[in-house]
Parts: sequence; structure tokens; C-alpha cells
Amino acid sequence: MFKKGLPLIAGVVLLFAIVSMIRMRPVKARVNPPIAPPTSSYARSVGAVGLVEAQSENIAISVPVAGLVMELDVKAGDRVKKGDRLFVLDSRDLKSELELRQSSLNVAKARLQKLLDSPRPEEIPPAEAKMQEAEEQLKDAKVQLDLMERVKDKRAIREEDLLRRRLAVTAAQAHFEQAKADLTLLKAGAWKPDIDVARAEVAEAERQAARVQTDIDRLKVVAPIDGEILQCKVHPGEYATAGQLTQPLILMGDTSHLNVRADIDEEDAGRVQSGAEATGSPRGRSSIKLPLRFVRVEPYLIPKKSLTGDSTERVDTRVMQVLFQIDGETQVRPGEQLDVFIEDKRGDK
Repeated sequence: MFKKGLPLIAGVVLLFAIVSMIRMRPVKARVNPPIAPPTSSYARSVGAVGLVEAQSENIAISVPVAGLVMELDVKAGDRVKKGDRLFVLDSRDLKSELELRQSSLNVAKARLQKLLDSPRPEEIPPAEAKMQEAEEQLKDAKVQLDLMERVKDKRAIREEDLLRRRLAVTAAQAHFEQAKADLTLLKAGAWKPDIDVARAEVAEAERQAARVQTDIDRLKVVAPIDGEILQCKVHPGEYATAGQLTQPLILMGDTSHLNVRADIDEEDAGRVQSGAEATGSPRGRSSIKLPLRFVRVEPYLIPKKSLTGDSTERVDTRVMQVLFQIDGETQVRPGEQLDVFIEDKRGDK
């Protein structure tokens, strides 16, 4: 009898198992997404991913030479004018060199001024007195010679004395001519070639001082345009390196208007016309549709960098970048991503 009831028990167990499996099967409920996906407003359109940037494009501020940051004058969000100081590098060694160059310049200027001011007024009277003395000595020598030559009896004087008197007159004449020439030279002032050399020395010293001052000015990093500080990644006490950096020291740009740089896959590039209309929606806010005005197309196609992570996405695709300006009041910030839809008047969706 037990053997006859066994198939019945097995059937009940199987039925119970089937019912349990049916009850445990998950129910796939149709649920709307928490955020509505972006949609195009055009009958045909080209989709792209856009990145908001400043009207002037984002400017990565760097330094001409590496150095220690001593002062920082701005922070993220500040608005600056062209020429406003952003930060300053250490310039103590250059300031010391500038003092040395200024000292050399002052010496060169003093040497030139001395030549220009010559002769000094107080130097002329002594020179005139020396010439007067030489002239009187010449007169005395001539008188002595004349007295000896007037002696009629030549036996009363020695030939040697007469010769000495004549030589004394010649020496006195030479001494007088030298004193007269010295006075003339003194009154003439400095020699023009000497003045030219002194002026050249002053000009050289000025150029050396100006070069050092230029090096000091280069250590004061200033804003290249009127704009807003978008990012500040430098602090006093840090060492700022020169060249192109992965993380710029300061990122700034003109945010009076914002642009959108849209990346369009190369296979869709031919569907985008110059002057095409477009709209953009911020990520997560698909209900907002920002009108975009065509600015220009970047002619050179670059490798695709903005990846969605889709397993079927090609990573070897190149993209054409198209710039649009956001019209009206902006509800986005630089660096934000937009879903961009560009009207396609000649292609299929």
C-alpha cells in the first residue's frame, strides 16, 4: 500500500516545488528612470558631448622660470584685470644683483659727469699762475742774455757763460710754451672720445641693470586678460615648476560669456554644417535646454578623450571639436558637461 502511495506523494512534492518556483520568480516591474534622458528638439540631429569653458578658452597660467612661491594674491572665484598680480616667486638673489648693477651704474655716471664738468673753475687760476711764472722766467732769461751780448769787449766774458745764457732762454721758452699748452688743454675740457667711452660705459651699465630688473619682473606672474580665476592650485611656500603641467598652477578665463566645446565623432563630422543650430542640456538636468550659437569649427581632428565606458565604444575614434556660445543667462559653470544636440539638415538621425 505504501508503494502505491509513493507516486502520489512525489507528485504532491513536485507540484509544491513548481508553485514555490513560480512564486519566487522576480517580477519585472516597469519603472521610469529617476532622471529623464536628454532628448533632441530637432527632427534630425547629431549628438555630442560638450564641455563648458570660458569664452577666451581656459588659460593655464605657468611661470617662465621655476622658483619658490613667496606671495599669492588671488583665490578661486576672484575676478582680475589684465596686468593684476597673481603670485610672486622668490627674487632675493636677483634683487641683490640689481643693487650691485645699480652701484656700477652710479660709478659710471659719476665718471661721465666728471668729464662733462671739466675743467673745474678752481683749476684754472693755478694753471694761469704757472703760465705767468713761466713767462716771467722767460723774460728774465732774455734780459740776462741781452746784458751779456751787449758787452763790447768779448774778452770780459767767457764763451761758456754766453752759451749757458742762450740755453737758459731756450729752456725758459719751452717751459712757457708747456705751461701755455697745459692751460689751453685744461680750458678745452674733456676729450670727446673719452666722453664717448664714458657714455658707452653708462649705457652698458644701464642695460645690465635693466636686464636684471626684467628678470625680477618676470617673477611677478600677472593676469594676461580680464577674467575670473577658475582654479588655484598654488600656495605660498610651494615650488612652482616651469613648462606645461598636468595640473596648472592657476586656471583662468573670460567668463563674461561661456562656450561649449562639443566633441563630434569623425563618422558624424560630415553631418555638421557651419552655422548649425544646437541645444545643450546639463548632465542630470535634461529639462533645461540651453540655446547654443555656432562659433567655429576646429579644423584639426584630435583623438577622442571623452569616453562613456560602453563596451562597444571605439577608443580609436577621432573627434572634430565645434565651439558654440551659450546664449542668454547661463545655468552652468566652466568644466560642466553638456549633452549637445546639433541640427542635421542633410543627414539621417
